[in-house]
Amino acid sequence: MDIADGLIQYLMLVSLLTFHEFAHAWTAGKCGDDTARLQGRLSLNPVVHIDPIGTVMLPLLTLFLPGAARFLIGWAKPVPFNYHNLGNPQRDEVLIAMAGPGMNLLLAVALVVAARVLEAAGAGQVVGLCLQAATLSLVLCFFNLIPVPPLDGSHVLRVAANMSFEAYAQFARFGFLIVIVLLQFGIVRQVLSNVTYSTLFLLLRLAGVPTGVP
Repeated sequence: MDIADGLIQYLMLVSLLTFHEFAHAWTAGKCGDDTARLQGRLSLNPVVHIDPIGTVMLPLLTLFLPGAARFLIGWAKPVPFNYHNLGNPQRDEVLIAMAGPGMNLLLAVALVVAARVLEAAGAGQVVGLCLQAATLSLVLCFFNLIPVPPLDGSHVLRVAANMSFEAYAQFARFGFLIVIVLLQFGIVRQVLSNVTYSTLFLLLRLAGVPTGVP
């Protein structure tokens, strides 16, 4: 991958993560907690969501180190919420957590529809960029379902296992390392790839986009 292509993918990643975190903050507000808004996280400004490891170090290593990973991944700074402000704490924690992956799925659908419109208009190069962004959005959607902090699936695990906040905090101390180690296993990357591309091809068929479009 050359530097220009890598930077384009990186900008796509940052944009998609920004919408992802905005969805968390917006949902938290709808569930009764304004913590994210008060801390400036209800924003589409990517700067407020950047995480040094998940948004900078890991994605750039993934892009530019040979053999580091098969595709681009990352995460942003987790959006804070106050459990005690939520109307239905356990349900709302899951809703807030799933809002991020849900936003990525919604963006993927929108990007595939945009690709269909652009393909009909003969804008081939832009179609390719839309599909690239849609693929990345799906990767982020499913990657974030892994039940390890700081990923969103960990909150679903906490609620399902009735894990205390103290136990979750101890688990989260090692979360970054666990995620990085997991990604070294081929089976984890293969499952993530399979579910991503299966969903992408389904969306392409539903939207009528030829699967041979670059």
